[in-house]
Amino acid sequence: MLMQQLLNGIVVGSVYGVFALGFTLIFGVNHIMNMAHGTIFMWGAFAGLFVVLTFDAPFLAAVLAGAIGGGLLAVVLDFFAFRPLRKRNAPEFSSIVSSIGASFILLSLAQQVTATRVLRFPFETFPVVILNFMGLRIQLLQLVIVGIVVVMVFGLLFYLYRTSYGRQIRSVAFSESTSKLLGINPMAVNFQVFFISGALAGIAGVLIGIVFNSVHFMMGEPLLLRAFVVIILGGLGSIPGALIAGLLIGIVQTLSVAYLSAGMADAIVFSLLFLVLLFRPTGLLGGATSVARVTRS
Repeated sequence: MLMQQLLNGIVVGSVYGVFALGFTLIFGVNHIMNMAHGTIFMWGAFAGLFVVLTFDAPFLAAVLAGAIGGGLLAVVLDFFAFRPLRKRNAPEFSSIVSSIGASFILLSLAQQVTATRVLRFPFETFPVVILNFMGLRIQLLQLVIVGIVVVMVFGLLFYLYRTSYGRQIRSVAFSESTSKLLGINPMAVNFQVFFISGALAGIAGVLIGIVFNSVHFMMGEPLLLRAFVVIILGGLGSIPGALIAGLLIGIVQTLSVAYLSAGMADAIVFSLLFLVLLFRPTGLLGGATSVARVTRS
């Protein structure tokens, strides 16, 4: 029973980590809290569901649609909500307020489009295959989700730390003014950052939507709160920290629901956050592994 719950926690936590990766990437590069990240997650799930219902597309096509839909929406959000503020050197709080306003708009649109209904993926979107291994019941979907998360994380790390585009992103994260002197176009970099962030959120939305077979206009809001916990626990701007904290939160939440009660899960998660910050105020991997800090080495 314990090993089964740990497996479930790893699967859910890995999706939390992917969602938080996009959130922490925006913070690490642009130093803003994108409060509309949850709605991008939600619209990415709707994009995947739309492709499946309209074209009878397979699972991977839904994931791809979620990535493209979330990425494009994040770019549009940057163009209207964040870029004008960056041009005017507005304080970071202005960006938070702007993203909250954009989030309400996107939520209202989704509410009107869906008439507040809970939508579901068709039963045949992903085959129900259960494997038995050492007493564990492992769904093929769980293995695929973990595999997708691993590929995305390593792909993101390779992109950031082994390509010229990644060096440009890290340069802008360290200092936008200095990067301009080096001939880097911050506008092009921000386009990449927001698209990647939105794509990660969109993929997470499709995965969560299929795991729980539930897609609705408020599905991103609870995850946004958990993303706050994840990036603070893992360390602001730390990509490995976000993934580790996401896995930890997923496991703690799953075990709490299984052995205590669903109402205690959030209380235990926030208590864990409080205890970690007492001993490590910067989070588990804060500072040393942040996007901007790596640029300095």
